[in-house]
Amino acid sequence: MNDKPLLILIAGPYRSGTGGDPAAMAANLEALEAAAWPVFAAGHVPVIGEWIALPVLRSAGAGPTDPLADQVLYPTADRLLAHCDAVLRLPGASAGADQDVATARRRGLPVYHDAAEIPHRTPQEAR
Repeated sequence: MNDKPLLILIAGPYRSGTGGDPAAMAANLEALEAAAWPVFAAGHVPVIGEWIALPVLRSAGAGPTDPLADQVLYPTADRLLAHCDAVLRLPGASAGADQDVATARRRGLPVYHDAAEIPHRTPQEAR
């Protein structure tokens, strides 16, 4: 494998199935974030679209249940995927995550369904 770390988008449910319940969305974000360590431990850089989209929404005076959210959450993931090298799709129903997978496949990016599938690399730390 190439020595360069991959930028891997972690995709899975965030708002899906929550009915707009903030605690349920927070639990979904925690599940997405729990996948960050295995990606990092494999020598890569994990990224979650909500890490970028939620501050953008807040700066617009909105939150994840506001009408503006659809104009920020999905486009953020799409723009982010232009820079990503792969997607890790976590289990659970999610139209946004399914869209991320479809975009990744159209762009020829690998889609992993388990962190164990991600190739490990031995990072060459800066000396």
